[in-house]
Amino acid sequence: MDIKISDAKAFLKRGQGRELKAGGLWVYDNEIERVEGSFENGDIIELHDFDGYFMGYGFINTVSKIRIRMMSRKQEHPVTKELIEKRIRDAWEYRKAVMATNEPIEQLSCRLIFGEADFLPGITIDKFSDVLVIESLALGTDRMKELIIDLCKKVLLEDGVKIRGVYERSDAKVRELEGLERVKGFIGEPFDTKVIISENGVKYYVDVENGQKTGFFLDQKNNRKAIASFCKGKKVLDCFTHTGSFALNCAAAGASSVLGVDASDLGCKQAEENARLNGLENVATFQCADVFELLPDLEKKGEKFDVVILDPPAFTKSRASIKKATTGYKEINMRGMKLVKDGGYLATCSCSHFMDEELFLKTIQDAARDAHKRLKQVEFRQQAADHPILVGGAASYYLKFVIYQVCDEM
Repeated sequence: MDIKISDAKAFLKRGQGRELKAGGLWVYDNEIERVEGSFENGDIIELHDFDGYFMGYGFINTVSKIRIRMMSRKQEHPVTKELIEKRIRDAWEYRKAVMATNEPIEQLSCRLIFGEADFLPGITIDKFSDVLVIESLALGTDRMKELIIDLCKKVLLEDGVKIRGVYERSDAKVRELEGLERVKGFIGEPFDTKVIISENGVKYYVDVENGQKTGFFLDQKNNRKAIASFCKGKKVLDCFTHTGSFALNCAAAGASSVLGVDASDLGCKQAEENARLNGLENVATFQCADVFELLPDLEKKGEKFDVVILDPPAFTKSRASIKKATTGYKEINMRGMKLVKDGGYLATCSCSHFMDEELFLKTIQDAARDAHKRLKQVEFRQQAADHPILVGGAASYYLKFVIYQVCDEM
């Protein structure tokens, strides 16, 4: 396909474009002074500062509050098929460098394209062994998604990695903010959407059709391994277990028992299936329950665990709901701490970029005070390296993961 570059030009207001100038790729609707020339939403246009200085090329969408998403900052590098291919090749070379694995490269599961952090805004592609799952959330890249997929296949094939099939999971509600319909389904020939992957030596069935988001949360790979190292011979509680990934890492590391809890009946059934796949069904058991209701019940029964893991969904997806989210994070951490034996460990995280690092750590500290516990921070971690953080692109830094030793008050 040809990539259409309009002759339109957008101009920033004086003093605007702060995120862009800090290294990010987004320009918001209230930062634009005017647009000269004709265009269609999704077209690539030029962006200039208020004084006419060339800022780059990006695609425009007047429906979205993110008015322009930048694709290139250099005037001599307009957006072409060749530029897109270079971005994809750079992304793949980066993954090969940072995702150390003993498995054959064709079996590697990783986030292949992470939107803005790979300079391909609004598009995410996960590689699950020989299957690609794409999530497209922005109009401009949505229009070129088939080109992007074809180029991904080409780049991977150069390393002997043949892709068996592609599934689209562009069914997130946020697409509506771009004026896009929510869609899911095969791109190309149908295939078995239940894919087996291996991570940290643990095998999983990934349901790319019906699982959450793209089917599996690859961003916690190293964090799962980190907390598992504390679990040999231990009694473990894994809250918001999803399909059992933290629970099974702990069980495989030699935990004496693991209880995984999730509100999704489908998730628990998938977790049980994953436990059987690894021969860990006698160590890891799963319960379908609301974590917020279950933890107080366990406390009343006098239950205690050596390790408690809290991996909740994002409690906030906007700045407006931060206060409510903070209350949720504080409550769940306080309840979790009360279930940890004196000297045991709490692993806790937030996957919302609106819940920044400083606020998250303060919220945990407040929870410890109310729980009458003392915390020793063992380790602070972030998302896996295949989910790179673009400096200046705030949305790309979202996962905060902390391991604490929990001690009773002196």
